[in-house]
Amino acid sequence: MSSAWLREEEPDAAVAKILAAADRAFVEVGVADARMSTIADYAGCSRGTLYRYFKNRHELHIAYVEQAAHEMMVRVRSGLRGIEDPHERLVESIVRSVREVRRNPGTAAWFDPGVSGLAARMGRSSEVVDRLTTPFVSELFGTQGRDPESRMRARWLVRVIVSLLALPGDSEEEERAQVERFVAPVLLPGS
Repeated sequence: MSSAWLREEEPDAAVAKILAAADRAFVEVGVADARMSTIADYAGCSRGTLYRYFKNRHELHIAYVEQAAHEMMVRVRSGLRGIEDPHERLVESIVRSVREVRRNPGTAAWFDPGVSGLAARMGRSSEVVDRLTTPFVSELFGTQGRDPESRMRARWLVRVIVSLLALPGDSEEEERAQVERFVAPVLLPGS
C-alpha cells in the first residue's frame, strides 16, 4: 500500500474511491461480510486511512446509501419528464426506483436474503434519503416541502420500494400492477 494513498487535500476523491470500493465489495463478498478491513483492501488503503473518513461501518453504509439514493433520484426524475398524469407519475416513479436499485449490482446486493432489513434501517436513518424523497413526494402530490404529510408519504413510499426489492414479484409487470391497484389509489384517491 502506498503511503501517499490520497493527499489530505483531496477528501472528496478519497471518499469517492472508498465508496466505489465498498460497492465492489458489496457485490463480491456481500453487504454483511464487507467489513471495514475488507473495504480498505478493496480501496487499496489501510484501515486507519478508511477510519479517517468513516468512523465506523454504519457511517460508511449511510454514506453509500445516500450517494446511491441521490444518483437514483436524478435518474428517476429524468425518466419522469413529460409524464403529467399524477397516477401514472406515481406508479412510474415507484417502478423506476425499483428498477434503478436492481440495475446496479452494488445496490441490489443490499436486498439479498438476510440483508434487506439492513437496507430498510439505512433508509429510515438517513436524513439525506428523507431530504431527497420528501421534495419529490411534495412535487408528486402538490403539497408543501417538509410538511408532516409529505414526510409521512415519503417514508411510506420508501417502505413500498424496499418491500418490492426485498420480496420481488414474478415480473416488473406484476409489480407495476400491484402498485397501480394497491398503492396509487390509496395515495391518490379518486385518480
